[in-house]
Amino acid sequence: MGKHNSKLKPEVLQDLSATTEFTEVELQEWYRGFLKDCPSGTLSVEEFKKIYGNFFPYGDASKFAEHVFRTFDANGDNSIDFREFICALSVTSRGKLEDKLKWAFSMYDLDGNGYISRQEMLEIVCAIYKMVGTVMKMPEDESTPEKRVEKIFKQMDRNLDGKLSLAEFVEGAKSDPSIVRLLQCDSVGSGAADTSN
Repeated sequence: MGKHNSKLKPEVLQDLSATTEFTEVELQEWYRGFLKDCPSGTLSVEEFKKIYGNFFPYGDASKFAEHVFRTFDANGDNSIDFREFICALSVTSRGKLEDKLKWAFSMYDLDGNGYISRQEMLEIVCAIYKMVGTVMKMPEDESTPEKRVEKIFKQMDRNLDGKLSLAEFVEGAKSDPSIVRLLQCDSVGSGAADTSN
């Protein structure tokens, strides 16, 4: 009772292989791993924070994990089902740069108004700094979250309106790879979303 079938239904498998960058075999493997970690078939924010925290044992990943969770939770029901998980994982691990940047933009755009304010950027950057703890040595002009946000805005806010549009965000990141590093803290973006395999 309540036990999920450990195989995806053929129509779901076909749909996910068409909408993600994963093969049918990989999707089945991810699904088995997801059900092993989440027997209920969904992942709560608390479970997600616990898993995410394992990747950052020297810092506090809980706040950043909440932001990642919110971005994974496409329908806003405060849980992540397999479809949401695998679609977000596909973008973050195998997606094209532009898709990854759109995904990152949605994480930074906390109120969903289509712009990233300095305050929104600061909230995420503070969460990143808490997560990496003292493990990463930052250059002087990035030694605080405030300095890092200022540096990002100087490089990206083309029209100087104090907020970043999706176009400014994508263009800025594409034109200067160091901005991508600034946004994700190098080691942060590598494999943190990978909860299985």
